[in-house]
Amino acid sequence: MEESNSMYMEVEDENSDDDKDQNWDDWENGDEEDEVEAMNSKSLCLFCDSLCDSSNALFEHCSSTHRFDFNTLKTTLALDFYGCFKLINYVRSKVAENKCWSCGIICRSKEDLLNHLHEVVSFDNGKFPWNDDEFLKPFLNEDALLYSFDEDDVDNMPIDKEELIKGFVQISIDEDDFTFETEENKPIASSLSGEKSTSRTDTSFSNGIVAAEAGVSSCRNPNDQDYSLYIAKVEANKIKDVNKSYFGGYSSYGIHRDMISDKVRTDAYRQAILENPSLLKGAVVMDVGCGTGILSLFAAQAGASRVIAVEASEKMASVAAEIAKDNSLLWSGSKNEGSDQGNGVMEVVQGMVEELKSTQKVQPHSVDVLVSEWMGYCLLYESMLSSVLYARDQFLKPGGAVLPDMATMFAAGFGRGGTSIPFWENVYGFNMSCIGEEIVKDASRIPIVDVIDSCDVITNSTVLQNFDLMTMKLEEMDFTAMVELELKGETFANGSTGSKPITSWCYGVVVWFDTGFTERFCKEKPTTLSTSPHTTSTHWSQTILTFSEPIAMVSPGTSNVDKMAAVGTDACPAVKIQCRISVVRATQHRSIDISMELSGIGPFGRKRNWPAQLFNLL
Repeated sequence: MEESNSMYMEVEDENSDDDKDQNWDDWENGDEEDEVEAMNSKSLCLFCDSLCDSSNALFEHCSSTHRFDFNTLKTTLALDFYGCFKLINYVRSKVAENKCWSCGIICRSKEDLLNHLHEVVSFDNGKFPWNDDEFLKPFLNEDALLYSFDEDDVDNMPIDKEELIKGFVQISIDEDDFTFETEENKPIASSLSGEKSTSRTDTSFSNGIVAAEAGVSSCRNPNDQDYSLYIAKVEANKIKDVNKSYFGGYSSYGIHRDMISDKVRTDAYRQAILENPSLLKGAVVMDVGCGTGILSLFAAQAGASRVIAVEASEKMASVAAEIAKDNSLLWSGSKNEGSDQGNGVMEVVQGMVEELKSTQKVQPHSVDVLVSEWMGYCLLYESMLSSVLYARDQFLKPGGAVLPDMATMFAAGFGRGGTSIPFWENVYGFNMSCIGEEIVKDASRIPIVDVIDSCDVITNSTVLQNFDLMTMKLEEMDFTAMVELELKGETFANGSTGSKPITSWCYGVVVWFDTGFTERFCKEKPTTLSTSPHTTSTHWSQTILTFSEPIAMVSPGTSNVDKMAAVGTDACPAVKIQCRISVVRATQHRSIDISMELSGIGPFGRKRNWPAQLFNLL
């Protein structure tokens, strides 16, 4: 593959005895390093050489000096995070060419360009020249502005005063049931009506999270109080809309058929529930997100004394109740009615599990076993795990069980066969490889959910992250992990170290997960549900993160390479790929963001870094 010199940097690993000796110059160098670090933290103007301490200061400078009003552009053009990210890189690329970012006129010098800059021209049909995903790649290395331009978004959000005057005593995610209300809210609501508050602790909301600021008078600027409530309401409404769409999607019977037909999935839960009688017999069971109620039916069949099936979708809750009734397992609320349905143990509760505490339909810490099929693509997509953790903390008895109780994410490198390139190279005898190449390019920005054949996994498999559902906290859903990938097996042509090594090309990382019903609770029959490419495929498939360019690899110990060539190329393949992967809950509720940073290690210790890649699983 052709080298791209602009996409890497090499680092020579040098070990010297001099490193062991301390030198007084180190003290002086420390001061210099601090100065360099301080300079790197400043943001460089998009047009001139000015440095600013914050993104706000930089954008004010660009607006007043260069007629570039970033905040107005962002609002007028409805740019999201990625749109802003692309815009910044686009402007920098055009300025480097002495070209006007707005009208495209080429100037003779940078000075002429600065004199030429003008207010933005209109863009036809909303087609922005920075829409190309090539501008997701930072134009400047270590561009501080790319990591700070959105830090003050909350401060720039407009406030609808008429809306605020109506008053927000309660902030609801679900208008009928789920409410954020604290004692600290009440004085704020009162102050909106003109009454004075005597509370010494002011409570503000940021993205739906309550944060108390001790010692701050509640009689501060009422606009701040109104604004905090406004932000909380906006966030709550966004979450409500996403939840409505999410649970509405599960009203489709096709989705439930796919899940129940997934034999690996359903058999694992059935085995864990039915073949561990010491756990389920006579137990109070809660099923979070019951859907059709299949897991609740298993629990009732296993001898549970009560099964609380919680389902947020109104349609599916009704269906689950009907199914339980048809199978004489529905609890009618009375044991003395003399009907078959009155002898059942299964109770269907419609609503989110986060709402149950306020309805008092389930007493706190009254559940023996908490069961849920909460896993999404890449394990954490859909973010239903947060509901399971909430149910655990609110309703599980001390010493109670969670099924499954363990979850593990894995990663491995995949080869060319894991891409669509081979398919498009020969379509009924015609070469359509241009399509495959474009698909691979797009895949370097968008995660793909698909099945990878085990023969296309070319590296070792390594643990990315472990989760213990009995002890983990909500914030642990966001994590960063480092994995190191090496080729599997022998790759030399004849086994001798002097022979020409066989190069394998790694095209990306494939991620999957296992969930465990371990001996901690399933003493008679522990089991594992695996979505590995080495086992029977499931409806979860695997999640594929494609590299921006494939990386050549050989086995460790290879020495017959070009020492001067770029690491990861055919002339100097990498013996290891270090991947730093971060998975975090996205700003869009129930989505996740994934970042991937790659380093290739050559046979002689030289290192090459690739630009970080961002993926969003929507």
